[in-house]
Amino acid sequence: MGIDTVRAGVADETADLRRQQRGWYFYDWAYSVYSASVLTVFIGPYLTSVAEHAADSGGYVHPLGIPVRAGSYFAYSVSLSVILAVVAMPLVGSAADRTGRKKPLLAAAAYTGAAATTGMFFLDGDRYLLGGVLLVVANAAAAVGGMLYNSYLPQIAPPEERDAVSSRGWAFGYGAGAMVLVANLVLYSAHDSFGLSQGQAVRICLASAGLWWGAFTLVPLRLLRDRRARAAGEAAPEGVPSTGLRQLAATVRDMRRHPLTLSFLLAYLIYNDGIQTVISQASVYGSQELGLGQSTLIVAVLLVQVLAVAGALAMGRLARTYGAQRTILGSLVAWTITLAAGYFLPAKAPVYFFLLAAGIGMVLGGSQALSRSLFSHLVPPGKEAEYFSAYELSDRGMSWLGPMLFGVTYQLTGSYRSAIISLVAFFIIGFALLARVPVRRAIAAAGNPVPEKI
Repeated sequence: MGIDTVRAGVADETADLRRQQRGWYFYDWAYSVYSASVLTVFIGPYLTSVAEHAADSGGYVHPLGIPVRAGSYFAYSVSLSVILAVVAMPLVGSAADRTGRKKPLLAAAAYTGAAATTGMFFLDGDRYLLGGVLLVVANAAAAVGGMLYNSYLPQIAPPEERDAVSSRGWAFGYGAGAMVLVANLVLYSAHDSFGLSQGQAVRICLASAGLWWGAFTLVPLRLLRDRRARAAGEAAPEGVPSTGLRQLAATVRDMRRHPLTLSFLLAYLIYNDGIQTVISQASVYGSQELGLGQSTLIVAVLLVQVLAVAGALAMGRLARTYGAQRTILGSLVAWTITLAAGYFLPAKAPVYFFLLAAGIGMVLGGSQALSRSLFSHLVPPGKEAEYFSAYELSDRGMSWLGPMLFGVTYQLTGSYRSAIISLVAFFIIGFALLARVPVRRAIAAAGNPVPEKI
């Protein structure tokens, strides 16, 4: 009878984990649409056009009396959102770990971002200031929500399953992004048939991403469970730091007690900066250097989204055989080869650009998914949200290094080909740093069980 009771308890716990994993996947399904449709495709060009409409004769807008070139307004708004996220994430992460109540914080971040994105429907005429505020709020909320979402991974998946669970989450996100992007592009391309102006079609596309984000967030909020993540008997820290920067400093001081975790984070910072720069600058390279049209670039974005699903799942399977660290290292080699091939792409040849997009898609989702799952093994128990705030900051807060190198290289050489090949440095350096991390020793030092394959 006792054995049957134990077996029933194990079965119930396994079923509960599976239910929470399904809910966790659906948050990626919910919020990845914002990144794929809003941030990558629509809001940049549209907000720039609104700012240009509001600009003075010299091409400047004046938010809070500060002269800003209309063409730079979108970039500055994104930068401001990163600063806001840098301040907010450490505070929220610390609060989540201290109280164990992640779901209310996740709900607040998700619905703040979803509301701001839906509000972009009202971005017309010369309302550039409204657009900037909504973008700053939505982007910062997406970062905070993503940090909380990532911090659930160690709680919902045992060590041997994290690579697969993380990969499925990325696959769900890219799948949703592709679906909504297809629907939005149909509306955008055929706006006349629907009796809409081009601007109205864009505003509907923006708002639909916010509605999607809010609607599907209900699933993880229903299925995920709050729990105290701190080990039994471990005292919660006294007080709350008065600023996000102080909390970040406290987190970094704590991470110094785990230098191998910091070593992985440094490697991730370097190679992920290269990944983020390729994502953001590929369309510039395609349009300016290769002379490709907007429709070609949009199809390439869709191709990346679709193939990233297959790539994330395939690399998750490879990790089960070869371990996450080796699989990530292999993906960095693939990134290097892909960029080298991109350097030699002929102009006015969409087929070759699609092949480049396919190469990016196949390694994009997997390298990000496995990095997340590998980091989850290196986080001390009870500090998941706090450490993932630092992880998310390295993902978003440091993403200016790659674009700066890209821009400086172009300024010095006048060639986007030289600019794109310069990004190889991030993958080579990241490979060298990651290869030096003794992952098994790092996991044990963090106080976590070491999986058979890692």
